Amino acid sequence: MEERNLTCIGCPLGCALKVTIDGENVTVTGNTCKRGADYGAKEVTHPTRIVTSTVSVKNGTIPMVSVKTAQDIPKEKIMDVMDCINRITVEAPVHIGDVLLSDAAATGVDIVATKNVEVWIKRK
Repeated sequence: MEERNLTCIGCPLGCALKVTIDGENVTVTGNTCKRGADYGAKEVTHPTRIVTSTVSVKNGTIPMVSVKTAQDIPKEKIMDVMDCINRITVEAPVHIGDVLLSDAAATGVDIVATKNVEVWIKRK
């Protein structure tokens, strides 16, 4: 039997969770809501994360656009997803929600823009 202590990130309360793993059985205590129980069980069996970063923008009013994964990805795929993100450059304009990369690192998850970047117009 294994026990792990976690701080829940499911809501602002930040409950102190105690997760007990006994073979296939996972028990979570210390949570005040269902999200805490779900988070604790998922974190010890199959941890996932949302990845945030930036992507280079050509001909934009700013040189970079903030991005994130559209859903959470397996924790072990974070570096593979970051390698994919670091290899791309997009052309302005970019709009919030634009898919800048589909199926990043074969996760089935898209990389989407979280900021607008307009086209830079050279003034005479």
